[in-house]
Amino acid sequence: MAGTSDIEKAAGVLRAGGLVALPTETVYGLGANAEDPAAVSRIFQVKGRPPSHPLIVHIGGAEQLDDWVQEVPATARLLAEHFWPGPLTLVLRRGRRVPLEATGGLETVAVRVPDHPVALALLSAFGGGVTAPSANRFGSVSPTTADDVRAELGDAVDFVLDGGPCEVGVESTIVDATGEIPTILRPGGVTREDLEAVLGFPLAVPASSGIRVPGQHPSHYAPRARVVLIEPEKVVAEAEQAQELGHRVGVFLPAAFGGVEVKAHAVVQVPGSMAAYARGLYGFLRELDQRGCDLIVASLPAEEGLGLAIANRLRRAAGPRATV
Repeated sequence: MAGTSDIEKAAGVLRAGGLVALPTETVYGLGANAEDPAAVSRIFQVKGRPPSHPLIVHIGGAEQLDDWVQEVPATARLLAEHFWPGPLTLVLRRGRRVPLEATGGLETVAVRVPDHPVALALLSAFGGGVTAPSANRFGSVSPTTADDVRAELGDAVDFVLDGGPCEVGVESTIVDATGEIPTILRPGGVTREDLEAVLGFPLAVPASSGIRVPGQHPSHYAPRARVVLIEPEKVVAEAEQAQELGHRVGVFLPAAFGGVEVKAHAVVQVPGSMAAYARGLYGFLRELDQRGCDLIVASLPAEEGLGLAIANRLRRAAGPRATV
């Protein structure tokens, strides 16, 4: 676990325009000084990320929100008070401190307060905002350990802060809070049900939005292996058929099929708890890649609670042509 000297060193790297991989409760982020356009641009270069794809600005507390945005509607203020620090990102009107490089050229900015002691200590020591998308190559599986970051980005990162495994395991929920009626743009670590309980009215989760947000590229969170999504009751049969045809098949075996033997190259038993599933999702995908699978057969969980975020990630990992 990163100590005080590591955090001070990381803050110095940020001040000098460098890149720091930092832990959050969701995934590890690739951080840069949010007010340094050159440093922000380097994030895009290291990740191979399209410059039109906006980043999230991480700040140290809800009381700092007005420093980074133009206006905060009452609903946005309410959500910030209830869920920060935590895996919720609010999209609001960009303030002057945020360069267009960080927003993909948009006049809106995505902001959140991470719920991780190392991330919060770094933000405090640095004294500013940190733009931090996931610390991986664009479109690939997000990292949930410091070792994941080192394996994928190597010395392209100036400093890696090790905060242990991420507790939530999937990225933050992104909410368009520019108006009085918020909209969920990306399901994540804060569930729709929790948001609705605080707001007192239902929220839409549109399939697409006019506001570009992180993680909603048609193919995202993807392992090297091709991912196909099958109805739960057909997973075993489809996996075994693909294995017989010569694929090295990895299977996400639904919790209801626990103990069933599957003739496949590798099998991951999906946890019955959605929190445990979310925490392990990216690790499972990485494991099947490391075991040499070229095809991953999975099914979608019920799209409620964290199951909505897991289903979103699996669909993006599969891409637009891989659902059968």
